[in-house]
Amino acid sequence: MLRIQQLKSGSFLFRPFSRSLASLDASKVKITNVREHSVPKPNDQLVFGKTFTDHMLAIEWTAEKGWGVPEIQPYGPLTLDPSACVFHYGFELFEGLKAYKTSDNKITMFRPDMNMARMNKSAARICLPKFDSEELIKLMGKLIQQDKHLIPEGQGYSLYVRPTLIGTTPALGVSTPDRALLFVITSPVGPYYKTGFKAVRLEATDYATRAWPGGVGDKKLGANYAPCILPQLQAASRGYQQNLWLFGPEKNITEVGTMNVFFAFKNSATGKKELVTAPLDGTILEGVTRDSILTLARERLDPKEWEINERYFSINEVAEKAAKGELLEAFGAGTAAVVSPIKEVGWQGKDIQVPLLPGEQSGALTKQIAQWISEIQYGKVQHGNWSRVVAELD
Repeated sequence: MLRIQQLKSGSFLFRPFSRSLASLDASKVKITNVREHSVPKPNDQLVFGKTFTDHMLAIEWTAEKGWGVPEIQPYGPLTLDPSACVFHYGFELFEGLKAYKTSDNKITMFRPDMNMARMNKSAARICLPKFDSEELIKLMGKLIQQDKHLIPEGQGYSLYVRPTLIGTTPALGVSTPDRALLFVITSPVGPYYKTGFKAVRLEATDYATRAWPGGVGDKKLGANYAPCILPQLQAASRGYQQNLWLFGPEKNITEVGTMNVFFAFKNSATGKKELVTAPLDGTILEGVTRDSILTLARERLDPKEWEINERYFSINEVAEKAAKGELLEAFGAGTAAVVSPIKEVGWQGKDIQVPLLPGEQSGALTKQIAQWISEIQYGKVQHGNWSRVVAELD
């Protein structure tokens, strides 16, 4: 590794990092408890991302020494220099994952290793320090243990975990940060949408672009999200809940809102069905829920009846299949909402209707996939090492 030091002349000096840099070490954690623990809010008062637990995790990093002592401390404001590079140049990334109470008094996290791998990829892309994934998982478990009484119970309820890494170098001038802060906050949550498992209307969006080849669409950077809010507001003004992002002259479908997206088609000539999502080409977020759905679908759906494909497909293909009665279902997939059914897609002044089960808010496959994921997350069904025990309720 190289350290970059800016000289007064504006040139740069490159020198090797010390080999004795400290690694992230969960065994060194320092814990400072709050004086009085919070009382859990009733489930019906939980608004996604608005309530936080009593403690947070914070670890500082410097280019000179490496990772400092991890500290679990009372939740509270951060103190940062106004010139910190996170404010001026966007040195920021984050992850989102959940912890669940299971029926056997365990607290588990769903596939945290995948989130940590993606977080390190994001860090490498914007020159922030990488870390030992297993050590951060252990630290998040210790944090969750402190506030386990605040994890809500019930289907659709969990503890949302938000690890964040920012550059904190106090200097103006674009260069590699030599200081950083990794912190984790947690939030008791219910369903992402207040309406619960209810189908949404999307506007196919080609007047704005979420990501592009050679960019950072596959990284979990804050810079990917703020520019998407204006198009969402524009879609909302026309009665749509989210954007269905398109790209290129082919109008290929990429993602929906802040989630990956799946469509189910039927081939009338062969009678075979297809579950399809966009490929990981560097513009699509490498979603943990996306990967889980693909894995489960390939394991559990009859290959004589279903094809599971990661390929390019366009809004025009969706419109054509809908016109021929070959559009079966569509849904978004992500950590926050898990599975979000789609009922309509607005395109060129018309609404493409997505079939739903009679009297219900999703198609049969969407409902089945949501159940598969939920059963694993809440410990009703085991699937390899997807559910990681991180704390005990007793």
